[in-house]
Amino acid sequence: MSDLPEKERELKFTDHLIELRTRLIRIMVAIGVVFFGLFHFSNEIYNIVSLPLTAQLPPGSTLIATQITSTFLAPLKLTFYVSLFLCVPYILHHLWAFIVPALYQHEKKIALPVLISSIFLFCLGIAFVYFIALPLVLFPFFLGAGPTNVAVMPDIDHYLDLVLMLFLVFGFAFEIPIITLLLVASGVTSINILIEKRPYIIVGCFAVSMFLTPPDALSQIVLAIPMWLLFETGIWLTRLLKVGQPTS
Repeated sequence: MSDLPEKERELKFTDHLIELRTRLIRIMVAIGVVFFGLFHFSNEIYNIVSLPLTAQLPPGSTLIATQITSTFLAPLKLTFYVSLFLCVPYILHHLWAFIVPALYQHEKKIALPVLISSIFLFCLGIAFVYFIALPLVLFPFFLGAGPTNVAVMPDIDHYLDLVLMLFLVFGFAFEIPIITLLLVASGVTSINILIEKRPYIIVGCFAVSMFLTPPDALSQIVLAIPMWLLFETGIWLTRLLKVGQPTS
């Protein structure tokens, strides 16, 4: 009889594993369905993503492929990431359904808004790269800084890797307000401590940007300044929502 609770725990753990496997299979099937639905439009998707660069190229310059398979694999790779991105709401639905039974009531109230806000901020980071950082800052600077007798013809693989890296970096960087809120709400730190450490945090933003962006000062500034402003936004939201403050 003494072994019964342990066996019950083992059964519950097994049930959780089965549920997790089922949800992972459904997620992979959903990504596969979206991917095959977009496969026919792979080249069009790549053309859209490459617009910030192609619009800035000098007359007569185009993207090139230095590998035979690049013209097929680069759009295919991008299509997969687009499919994954489009399935994020479905993925988060299964994630939420899996973890919500283990949450306390007060945790349930904050978890869903945090998830929704995280998706919004990640999309905002990608939009910032696509509509502002690349076409208005980075590409005009780099394309205009080179010698006039050099033809600019970027490789499609290198361009895709750069854009995906920037999308990912800025997407996560835009999560700073949420991270700030969670740190204060969990008691790890406080608003007063964050304000006191502001100079170190600003220096840290520039230090982190050095490792996450291409090795040039402009890219580091383009990432570091939004990170600092997002940190200030997190402090403002924490004050506005009175997170971590004692309630009367």
